[in-house]
Amino acid sequence: MNTQEPVTVVLRRRVKPGAEAAFEHAMRQFIQFALAFPGNRGIDVLRPHPGGTREYTFIDHFADLEARRAFKESSEYRHWMSRLRDLSEHDPYIAEQAGLGGWFTPPEEPRPSPPARVKMALVTFLGAYPLMSTLQPLVALLLPGWHPLLRNVVAAAVVVASLTWLAMPLLTRVFAGWLFGARRT
Repeated sequence: MNTQEPVTVVLRRRVKPGAEAAFEHAMRQFIQFALAFPGNRGIDVLRPHPGGTREYTFIDHFADLEARRAFKESSEYRHWMSRLRDLSEHDPYIAEQAGLGGWFTPPEEPRPSPPARVKMALVTFLGAYPLMSTLQPLVALLLPGWHPLLRNVVAAAVVVASLTWLAMPLLTRVFAGWLFGARRT
């Protein structure tokens, strides 16, 4: 990491239920402190949607690595991290990126690990079997003069499109609790 390049920090916190107002108040005070710190170039805050995850994302821009390091090592910063931690469900997710790319890179949601393969196979079967069972005869009725291999190509394309944009998004939502278990929020 080049110490002269700007540094962007993405920090995500999930607020404890019922602590939203106290968190908002503390967050405003923290932002005032942070913006007054030498080398801070601005903070963007992405608030959660009402009734959503209670997760706040902060994008903090620093002039360089030394400004970020001085900020992180200050006693005031440690005090604020402790205070905000008391209002949060767990320690924050923090990612740092040097260079100009950090100014234009949106924060990425942490990706949960995929469900067990057997669960994915069963849900895919629940989507694919009814589609194949109904679409192949329907295509045969609609295109009676076509060669069976060409009808299969059309049926397969319609099944794949239906799975991609209709069946799997719906089935993933319906079976989210079973697929992702307690990891899903």
